[in-house]
Amino acid sequence: MLNTDYKDDVLTVFLSGELDHNRSAGIRAAIDSQLSALRPKRLELDFSRVSFMDSSGIGLIMGRYRAVGLVGGELKVVNVPEELDRIIQLSGVTTLGVMK
Repeated sequence: MLNTDYKDDVLTVFLSGELDHNRSAGIRAAIDSQLSALRPKRLELDFSRVSFMDSSGIGLIMGRYRAVGLVGGELKVVNVPEELDRIIQLSGVTTLGVMK
């Protein structure tokens, strides 16, 4: 079960644990389902409880950037732990303006 909050047209998804190939597919599907149903103005991916992330986590961010854009919203990546920030910086995701 994905922990989320929807308030004031902002869908916040609280990610936790490891974002690897095995977990990312289910998380993507759950987020995309909520995006279609709610059509929020902003999607926030909260990384505060993520302990590990590989390239699947970057793919999760990039795919949700595209998906929320299709419903007219924007993406913000928030509360990124210091150890994961470098991975995100090196990926180039920050050039999309998604970091908060």
